[in-house]
Amino acid sequence: MNGQIQLIASRIKELREIAGISAESLAHELHTEPTLFLNYESGNTDIPVGFLIKVAHRFNLELSSLLRGDEPRLHVYTVVRKGKGLNVDRRKQYQYESLAYNFIQKKAEPFVVTVVPDSTNAPLEFNSHPGQEFNYVLEGTLMIVVDGHEIILNEGDSVYFDSAHPHAMKALNNQPSRFLAFIV
Repeated sequence: MNGQIQLIASRIKELREIAGISAESLAHELHTEPTLFLNYESGNTDIPVGFLIKVAHRFNLELSSLLRGDEPRLHVYTVVRKGKGLNVDRRKQYQYESLAYNFIQKKAEPFVVTVVPDSTNAPLEFNSHPGQEFNYVLEGTLMIVVDGHEIILNEGDSVYFDSAHPHAMKALNNQPSRFLAFIV
């Protein structure tokens, strides 16, 4: 598995152990099957961003602390130049670029997300996490399924939803889709 996944997995395990919580208890608390949780914690399975957000909230951490292993320091403003955000490559079909990774005590997590087309027609991988999410399509056509509702978004379209409901995205027309995502 990817070295970044291994580092994140070890941070999750260390946080859990320091807190004195069993893997099974934390899995239940995070609404995750214990076997899947152990696979995340061991680094044997790719870890969805939604799950990482749940872990960060549970341990009162910034997401970037979990991802990078250091604390954000900026509290007045932060500038992220084009293409210089923190890359969070969690899943093959999704590429996340964190746009405020160095700002402490954020009220939202902003990302530019690129969804690459899937030529295998594999089933969608659904995710859910606490809070709400806003997605604004920058380029391409994106299908998003939220709680069983299929929505097609084109460049300039947006959607806002309760991210506790299962949701998944798919790039359409055999072209990548890029969108701005805010997780609140």
